[in-house]
Amino acid sequence: QVQLVESGGGLVQPGGSLRLSCAASGFAFRGKTMSWYRQAPGKERELVATMTSSGSMINIADSVKGRFTISRDNAKNTVYLQMNSLKPEDTAVYYCYAPAYGSWGQGTQVTVSS
Repeated sequence: QVQLVESGGGLVQPGGSLRLSCAASGFAFRGKTMSWYRQAPGKERELVATMTSSGSMINIADSVKGRFTISRDNAKNTVYLQMNSLKPEDTAVYYCYAPAYGSWGQGTQVTVSS
């Protein structure tokens, strides 16, 4: 059974940083592409970043380029999203997604506010 568990969200001031984690289980994580999405209140869920099994970062949203970085640790079955220079418009629920299985995590709330 595919399971994705996000953590690391919280309240942060503008300009601050957070690192989100997504612990994966129930499948061969090493060989699978992983993605982060986010959904702000009243908006559609949007793709933030994708990382292939080989560690290539692709499909990073223009709105977060230069500020967010996706990475993975295959030994820990975990994918990360490092978020720097956070802005109020980054406020959203952030979701981990395994495209090969169509599986989502439960999401973690990120709120950027002073």
